[in-house]
Amino acid sequence: MAAHIALRRSSKLLTRSYVSSSSSSSISRRFIRQMSMDTQGAAAELRSSGLLQTQGLIGGKWTDAYDKKTIEVCDPATGDVIVNVPCMGRRETNDAISSAYEAFKAWSKLTANERSKCLRKWYDLLIANKEQLGRLITLEQGKPLKEAVGEVSYGASFIEFYAEEAKRIYGDIIPPTLADRRLFVLKQPVGVVGAITPWNFPLAMITRKVGPALACGCTVVIKPSELTPLTALAAVELSLQAGIPPGAVNVVMGNASEIGDALLESPQVRKITFTGSTAVGKKLMAGAAGTVKKVSLELGGNAPCIVFDDADLDVAVKGSIAAKFRNSGQTCVCANRILVQEGIYEKFANSFTSAVQDLQVGNGFREGVSQGPLINEAAVQKVEKFIQDAVSKGANVRLGGKRHSLGMTFYEPTVISDVKSEMLLSREEVFGPVAPLLRFKTEEEAIQMANDTNAG
Repeated sequence: MAAHIALRRSSKLLTRSYVSSSSSSSISRRFIRQMSMDTQGAAAELRSSGLLQTQGLIGGKWTDAYDKKTIEVCDPATGDVIVNVPCMGRRETNDAISSAYEAFKAWSKLTANERSKCLRKWYDLLIANKEQLGRLITLEQGKPLKEAVGEVSYGASFIEFYAEEAKRIYGDIIPPTLADRRLFVLKQPVGVVGAITPWNFPLAMITRKVGPALACGCTVVIKPSELTPLTALAAVELSLQAGIPPGAVNVVMGNASEIGDALLESPQVRKITFTGSTAVGKKLMAGAAGTVKKVSLELGGNAPCIVFDDADLDVAVKGSIAAKFRNSGQTCVCANRILVQEGIYEKFANSFTSAVQDLQVGNGFREGVSQGPLINEAAVQKVEKFIQDAVSKGANVRLGGKRHSLGMTFYEPTVISDVKSEMLLSREEVFGPVAPLLRFKTEEEAIQMANDTNAG
């Protein structure tokens, strides 16, 4: 799409320079209309494939919210409503838990080989539907289609892996202290697992949690993000087709606090697994204490990328861009800070900025697009807040630093130099397409700066 809206300079396409504000506005409207057509076409194709599910799943049955309330699922690239899905709460979650609890009695009694075969069939179906699932991810989450299809392969690999690990759930033999005793540890499934997943990787974060749970004989209640529930629903539809029995996997979405409280308070739920913010993780850990549940938490991060003076400049630039701008910077492990040694700092900053300038922004369905929209308006406002804070404290915006002319939640790929450790860009996750460049002198200083964070 950038080829249509860009001016040429030095044979490179730019997505930021336009003839006039009026022509820019006209071009933006035209391409927003085109993006809406892309959305409608993708939704129609997914409906015909049977993968666009619009109800929750409880006990193997597709179910509306009991009070008939719904929430909109929107395409972040256009703001268009894709579908409405049920806004579920405590009652639906309790029924999903009961279904999972009943299914656990039979699923946990299957042999390891039987569970393995079901998971392997699920993996095969995920791969067979890779392109369609990728389109669904792009539709509701916004990432470029190539990245989305890559996520499907990545997410499916967890199911493949745990299909094999299901056969290898070994116990332990412990040397006894008495000659007439034999001591051993037998590992058994804990029961129902509550899996709460984020919007940035709507398939992979589900399969990474559900795969091991099913492999060892547990059953699951999934609470996907209300921003991206459609990928979860499509994935569990394929799990049913694979022969995973009704009730073994359930999906509820909607009222996050009610669903979360129901999962935490139920004595039938024996484990909570969550990927998301540290603040929510703390609440889940505290809530799980009441029924002494097992808890697995993947929370906020502040990953550094460190570039030394003797680095291969081209490799460093390529690697840093991949680490920073994948999924528009909306990644838990992306390079939130880029630390560059002072001897190469200016060369790196110039080369990096030039390379970032070539990133094409647009609807993820369009050929050649490397950066899609942010997930919603709140995400854009957070990026703006972080940049304003950095500039007010002396940082220099080398590139971008503002909303993209395409409108909606598109944001220009941004490079900021002279970033200091006291700025929000250094202290917290920006979760957007903003690359902060920090300067260091020695290896010891780089290590100190890298570890100067509340994360990890």
